[in-house]
Order: sequence, then C-alpha cells, then structure tokens
Amino acid sequence: MIRVLLVDDHTMIRKGIRMLLEGFPEIKIVGESHNGSDAILKTSQLEPDVVLMDLSMPNGLDGFTASSEIRKLNPSVKIVILTIHDEEIFVHKAIEVGAHGYILKNSHCQLLFQAIVEVYRGKHFYKTSVSQDIISQWLNTKPKKPPSVLTVREKEIVRLIVLGYANKEIADKLSISVKTVENHKTNIMQKLELDSKHELIQYAIKNKYLDLAL
Repeated sequence: MIRVLLVDDHTMIRKGIRMLLEGFPEIKIVGESHNGSDAILKTSQLEPDVVLMDLSMPNGLDGFTASSEIRKLNPSVKIVILTIHDEEIFVHKAIEVGAHGYILKNSHCQLLFQAIVEVYRGKHFYKTSVSQDIISQWLNTKPKKPPSVLTVREKEIVRLIVLGYANKEIADKLSISVKTVENHKTNIMQKLELDSKHELIQYAIKNKYLDLAL
C-alpha cells in the first residue's frame, strides 16, 4: 500500500485526483493540502510515502518551495510534481529542488499511477515535452555557475523572455520602450554569442537567472 498526500489549491482538482487514484487498490490517499505550507505540516503529521505536488498555489508557498522544504525535513518522502507547466525551466527547477517525478495534469490516470509507483520504488519518473536525454543530463550533473557577462537589467529581460513574455509585455513590466527591449535582446544575444531562444533558455538555466513567478 502506497500512502499518498494530494497537494493542490483547487478543491475540485484534488477531489478528481482522489477519485482516480482510489481506483487503484495499491494506493491509499492519507490526506489533502491546499497550499505548500499546509503540505509541509501534513507531510510530517501523516508520513506519506509520496506527495503529489501542484506548483501554482498563490495562497501559500508554491510547490517548488514546499518540495524543497519537505525534502529537507522528510528525506525519505518521494515527490511527484503534477502541473500544467511543460516548459524546460520548470522541469529543471523540479530536478533542482529534488522532485522524483514530474507529469502533466492532462496525462492519463494510468501514467499518474505509474509515476507514483516508480518513485515509490526509488526511481525518477519525468514525462514532459523535454527530451529524456536532457532530463537525464540534468539529473546526473550539477553544473557550476559561471560568472555572468550580463547587466542586472539584461538578466531581468532574459528572465522575462524565457518565461514567455512578448516584447510589449516586457516593456510594460520594466517601464521602458519596446525599442529598448529589442536593443537589449540584440545585445544579449551578441554578448552571449547565441543564435536562438532555445540556446538562451539553456544559458538561463545554467546560470540560475530565473526566480520563477508562478
């Protein structure tokens, strides 16, 4: 019997996941949490084998912070991220905080069950659009943070680019003109000697520029 704690700020989503997982006799739902702070507390109280963790929980600690704290306080507990976020930076951050699994909310229930079983057995289970080769590399390496050649403002722009903001949105957030954003982007790519957004994402990941706002 695998003891599971469900963490999601939406009650209906938690109830739906509970209904799906209760169809598997190998799984016992021991509790539910609506935010990261409560998840940390209930993990210590209920001692689940696996925590099924959402990321975007605005009314408390986010899933990354909660996962990191749970790993520190309860190192034997396995964490599976269950989220809508399929971008590389989110997957990499999950690995960074020690999550054992990562799957998307639109996955089939059988895949969710498989993820829980695999991490319970001590394996990693990441099923996203990010290639398994890249995920394996992230799981098995701890890249050093090289010195940055970018200014503080350029780092801000890199972060917003990688999080998917358009030039106009970046300009509005930073109170600068669209033309200035474009000039910064050109300078950034020239400084880093990069040719594509994918390369910029990889650079941002390696240099830990992204303080994710969920």
